[in-house]
Amino acid sequence: MKFFIYSRKSVYTGKGESIDNQIEMCKQYIYTKFPDAIDNDISIYEDEGFSAKNTERPQFQHMLSDIKIRKPDYIVCYRLDRISRNVSDFSSLIEELNQRNISFICIKEEFDTSKPMGKAMMFIASVFAQLERETIAERVRDNMVMLARTGRWLGGTTPTGYTSEKLQEIIIDGKVKTSCKLKDNPAELFATDVIFEKYLECKSISGVSKYLISQNIKSRSGKFYSLLGIKNILQNPVYCIADQDARNYFVKKNADVCFEEKDCSNKYGLISYNKRDYKKKHAPRQSVDKWIISIGRHRGRIEGKKWVAIQAILEENIPTGKKPSKIHNDYSLLSGLVYCDNCGSRMFAKQRSGRNANPAWFDYICHSKLRGGKNLCNCQNLNGQETDNAVCQHLMEYINEDSSIFKLLENLKRNIQKEETDDPLERIQIQIKKCNVEIDNLVNSISESTPSPILLEKINLKMQHLEQELFELEQKQYQAEQDIFATEDQIRKKDLLISSLSNLTDNFSELTIQEKRTFIKLLIHKIIWDGENLHIFIYSE
Repeated sequence: MKFFIYSRKSVYTGKGESIDNQIEMCKQYIYTKFPDAIDNDISIYEDEGFSAKNTERPQFQHMLSDIKIRKPDYIVCYRLDRISRNVSDFSSLIEELNQRNISFICIKEEFDTSKPMGKAMMFIASVFAQLERETIAERVRDNMVMLARTGRWLGGTTPTGYTSEKLQEIIIDGKVKTSCKLKDNPAELFATDVIFEKYLECKSISGVSKYLISQNIKSRSGKFYSLLGIKNILQNPVYCIADQDARNYFVKKNADVCFEEKDCSNKYGLISYNKRDYKKKHAPRQSVDKWIISIGRHRGRIEGKKWVAIQAILEENIPTGKKPSKIHNDYSLLSGLVYCDNCGSRMFAKQRSGRNANPAWFDYICHSKLRGGKNLCNCQNLNGQETDNAVCQHLMEYINEDSSIFKLLENLKRNIQKEETDDPLERIQIQIKKCNVEIDNLVNSISESTPSPILLEKINLKMQHLEQELFELEQKQYQAEQDIFATEDQIRKKDLLISSLSNLTDNFSELTIQEKRTFIKLLIHKIIWDGENLHIFIYSE
């Protein structure tokens, strides 16, 4: 019989229910219940430093793969929550094991899915395991709310304009606890005051950015404020005075507001908790209804009425279904492909504005210049229509039967086909066939006679090596098949491109803006504008 042992622990401690202890107890259980079992019958999978909130654990996933290749009779674990605390994940696992006729044993709770009652009790226990996890999460949030009511700063990077100051030490249950609050940083607060003032004036984040650059006002890191950095400051409640207008705003947004009307202050600022979801990758910002809002112990900078007005302007500028955001404009061909030789930034298309401006007129402007004006870069703008026409005309002249672009594509195709003369897939398939023959021979040797215990142990060991080799070969076979498909696809695309280029000059004008952009990016690596001349770099040159 074959056994898989799975063990898991979230944090390494070296004691208690350690990985080693779990494995040892599982082994003892197997040897007790199955006296004929030996070490070679047991495969071990260990995940240390991984929680049970989901099944994205390397050794757990490896075990699931091995189940399909070398099916065990039993999967054994120390306790149910070592597998998962999620009912859905656990149910999916048990369903798959049932389909493959694999039993699941949990030694702590003494569940065995090979028996009907064990299977039923296993599902009941998994429900309670998930309940425990959700209870823990709720308890963490309750603790967060409790701390929020104190208005203390819980640590981490302080907002622009503040530093962290130790307020006092409190003895709780015999332990020393440090309480912190935010302390003013006058130099940085000057910048935040300017940001709020200028945004109310021009109602534009880029407008604020240009003003800060013109005044040489920089961030804590010594760099100019990014657009995202400015927006984060404008959205942060830490600068908002905890008055009635502020409270009404967050109550209306269904945030968890931890103070009453009578507690509103015209002096102190707000502290917000739970603004980001740290359970997800990159900790995305959560909607306001998930926030916890309390009165802090620092001075606020902007009254609630003005802060709420700023949020309304910001929300109005967020793209909606009625007012979609344009990722690409529908009038330029080279936006982002042209580089400024002066500062190295990309140049982007911007429509001309003004009373007499034609909507079809646009220019390519250096990104640094767009962001900070001539204070950052004084590169001369490029006339959009003239530049697009000049580049297209150059490409049309470049593409002809004697052009090196055709030679380049043909050489690439020949090189790809040459690489495929030695078929790696065929070699792998021969190795797989050989491996399967060896496994069959070993199985036949056992069925035809009764080998001695020593020989049987050697056969089992050899079988394990062969099964592992077979697994690795099948992985290589899959990758080789994908590589062949990708190669054939590359050749098809190059054939299509060569045939398209041969008659492109005749129908280029009929292509859409998007098709022209795609064609240009296939041929042009980048374009550099030095203020006088345009330098076009083509891939084949």
